[in-house]
Amino acid sequence: MVQRICCGSVNCYIVSYGKNAVLVDTGRERYRQKIWSACKPYDVRLLMLTHGHVDHVQNAAYLSNVFGCPVGMNRADIPLLKDNMLQSLSAHDLLGRVVLAASEKSFYKDKIPAFVPEVSLNDGYSLDIFGIPAKVISLPGHTQGSIGLDVMEKDLIVGDALMNMFYPTVSMLYNDKTAMLESVDKISQLGDRKLYFGHGKPVKNRNWTVIK
Repeated sequence: MVQRICCGSVNCYIVSYGKNAVLVDTGRERYRQKIWSACKPYDVRLLMLTHGHVDHVQNAAYLSNVFGCPVGMNRADIPLLKDNMLQSLSAHDLLGRVVLAASEKSFYKDKIPAFVPEVSLNDGYSLDIFGIPAKVISLPGHTQGSIGLDVMEKDLIVGDALMNMFYPTVSMLYNDKTAMLESVDKISQLGDRKLYFGHGKPVKNRNWTVIK
């Protein structure tokens, strides 16, 4: 089961199977109590980070300590934990540039409490070891190490590979445009899935119209 925790403009997700759970992304510091409360009914066995941007990881150190569980992410994004500006971002339209300006302001201002990711999450990594029937899917482009989670081939958490901040679309911000478009095509080809975004409400998968 996938449970959305809306934390302002950012989503976190509890992926559960019985009492076992994985928390996908950790939101900003001011939402940590809300996230902690939502996780209380479960045995949270892993914090999975879809990528290294501060709005998705700021509570990782705190929640990892509270739940006594490891943090997992793709190693390509670990350097971002010290400096979110290390991977430059671009936007493809005016609205994207507005979002980019706000994001970069946050990257400069907001700090990420230090933690060490213990689990390296690569394409195809199974979460069965944590009691969750789901597999990691590599979705680079927004960042170099962006990943998602395919849950029982029914639900797909895509992080920021796609966004639904204003309307469902390919990521409004990207480090690598070519990789982003390849990831979007990869999502489209998965077919029947319910998609869960890092930003915005879920929708059904589709053949996504991509930027040129």
